[in-house]
Amino acid sequence: MDFGEVPMKPEMMAAAYGSLKYSFHFYTHSGSVWRVTWAHPEFGQVLASCSFDRTAVVWEEIVGESNDKLRGQSHWVKRTTLVDSRTSVTDVKFAPKHMGLMLATCSADGVVRIYEAPDVMNLSQWSLQHEISCKLSCSCISWNPSSSRAHSPMIAVGSDDNSPNILAKVQIYEYNENTRKYAKAETLMTVTDPVHDIAFAPNLGRSFHILAVATKDVRIFTLKPVRKELTTSGGLTKFEIQIVAQFDNHNSQVWRVSWNITGTVLASSGDDGCVRLWKANYMDNWKCTGILKGNGSPVSGSSQQGMFNASLGSANTSLQNSLNGSAAGRYFFPPLDSPRAGSRWSSYAQLLPPPPLIEHSCDADTANLQYPHPSRRYISQPLNLLPENEGV
Repeated sequence: MDFGEVPMKPEMMAAAYGSLKYSFHFYTHSGSVWRVTWAHPEFGQVLASCSFDRTAVVWEEIVGESNDKLRGQSHWVKRTTLVDSRTSVTDVKFAPKHMGLMLATCSADGVVRIYEAPDVMNLSQWSLQHEISCKLSCSCISWNPSSSRAHSPMIAVGSDDNSPNILAKVQIYEYNENTRKYAKAETLMTVTDPVHDIAFAPNLGRSFHILAVATKDVRIFTLKPVRKELTTSGGLTKFEIQIVAQFDNHNSQVWRVSWNITGTVLASSGDDGCVRLWKANYMDNWKCTGILKGNGSPVSGSSQQGMFNASLGSANTSLQNSLNGSAAGRYFFPPLDSPRAGSRWSSYAQLLPPPPLIEHSCDADTANLQYPHPSRRYISQPLNLLPENEGV
């Protein structure tokens, strides 16, 4: 990435999503840009970036301008620059849309700041609503996307602090309606290595939360709220935290984790140059379902097992569906378990994705799976014609 530049590289995006047109690039920071994030489309084409230069910037795409040169053309304009941080701003995330147009930043000085745009039609005005002192250098943040009224607004904070005095690297903060402030609800004591990324899974009706952590490996946690009668009235929610999966398949540092829109498939990327997909089967056992190399070359070698070995999952969505949640992708993953004859999965037995898309399955024993065809055959019978004097 160029110094201070927010680029859009069409050759990389076109390889994944088809033909794309180069849109725009702009120099917005005086230092390296760490992250960019999109707001929900409900608020228009809005994105934010954060940088080593201690600022976060909000941009908006508009159409038309007062001068003739840009009239009728779409272009990006800088709406505001947030300058409250005194150190590098390491992450920036828009809040879930049900919370309104809010933006959270975290910085190396250990402070999480939450801003709000009181008027979504005027993005040049942002007010600082909350400052959360985490007492450790912050590297990444993630909003809990749950819109349920039973769940208070929640944000997870990760740290890459290498100080020996800082052990737990993940903290969970929850909004308290009584104090109208964010307070620390939980700490993931088992995460002691530097955290590079963190991501809550979309909820979609679950009574608990799922959190993915990118550190020296991939870890997946569940946070189950303790019954209300066991918690202090009006206080913070207490959670039963369990680690449900931990994978070291990357054999290197893991830098990013991202969920699909349904929260069922997790994508991770690491220093090994691969994107790996993880999915749980009906027994809630997580398994690697595919590997994609960035340069397009096939993945060679034998299967790699994670620390949590489990039976193969059920049907898996395609790579494109896994990343964007679309149900209309070009490819459909067949079930990894052999379908029963006559089951609804047996008809998908021959719909294998082409080799260039998914280069290698994480388990060698799935390469030669045979999917039986339905044993039942239905023979259509010809329709009997009605006599001419009958019928409607």
